[in-house]
Amino acid sequence: MEADYEVIIVGCGPAGLAAGLYAGRARLKVLLLGRETAGGEMRGIEQVENYPGFPDGISGAKLGLEMMKQAMKYGLQFKLAEVEGIELRKDYKVVKAKIIRAGEATYLAETVIIAGGAHPRKLGVPGESEFAGKGVSYCGVCDAPQFAERVVVVAGGADAGLTEALYLTRLASEIIVIELMPQLTASKILQERALANPKIKICCGTRIEAITGDNHVKELELLNVLTSERTTLQVGGILIRIGLEPNTSYLRGLLSLDSEGYVLVNEELETSIPGIFAAGDIRHASARQIATAAGDGVTAALSAGRLIKLKY
Repeated sequence: MEADYEVIIVGCGPAGLAAGLYAGRARLKVLLLGRETAGGEMRGIEQVENYPGFPDGISGAKLGLEMMKQAMKYGLQFKLAEVEGIELRKDYKVVKAKIIRAGEATYLAETVIIAGGAHPRKLGVPGESEFAGKGVSYCGVCDAPQFAERVVVVAGGADAGLTEALYLTRLASEIIVIELMPQLTASKILQERALANPKIKICCGTRIEAITGDNHVKELELLNVLTSERTTLQVGGILIRIGLEPNTSYLRGLLSLDSEGYVLVNEELETSIPGIFAAGDIRHASARQIATAAGDGVTAALSAGRLIKLKY
């Protein structure tokens, strides 16, 4: 039995692309399967300011494309695909995928690097699903035009929420950041910028209870968790950035996951199954930063390479 690839990488964010670069430079036969074009969730970041080597910042979309270009220069193969499952066959891994515009495909690999990242967490309140795309958004850069000259709520006071709020000041008439915690949790520099911007208002200790409207979002029902006061806020849209959930549904029953669904790994980023590694936001205890995700990808590729060499 011969594998189709020595390394298959799932996910085209910074972890997957960095793994592809290092595996390619090691002259391993490597395939990257990604649901999106280069960059993953990073594509929705208008300006990345904390990735080393870019003192003036760089857009997440451009950084992703440059990473992909560099990895493909060294032999990385890429297919736009949704990975639906991984099975074990003796010492090999069987990766089942749905190739976009081409149908089902199955690949045999010696090692697999899971770098599929995470997706935005939903509020889970009435009206959220009903108004998705009708005033409810999870990506400010993607959907900014629909918020032009509107009062917009950003749900979430961490880095992602304040970054999106600052971006929306270019188009929206007013941005109200609603955070459940009693205070913002974003980095100090983002808090300083948000508090200094006259278009941004901060509302902490508040829970969004429901989203209502007709053909578009019109109102939010709010609860002050400290006073139990209920209010209604008229808005033209809501951008939800309250955290991430790992893309690991297809891995349940195969790998050991933590209570939130993140993949458990050892110091070499190997999972509970030898030959399967996890890198980036999808793994337990990740810092969830672009720079650390790239570092994870490097570590996983080096670990996979060492394992492959040990077989021969």
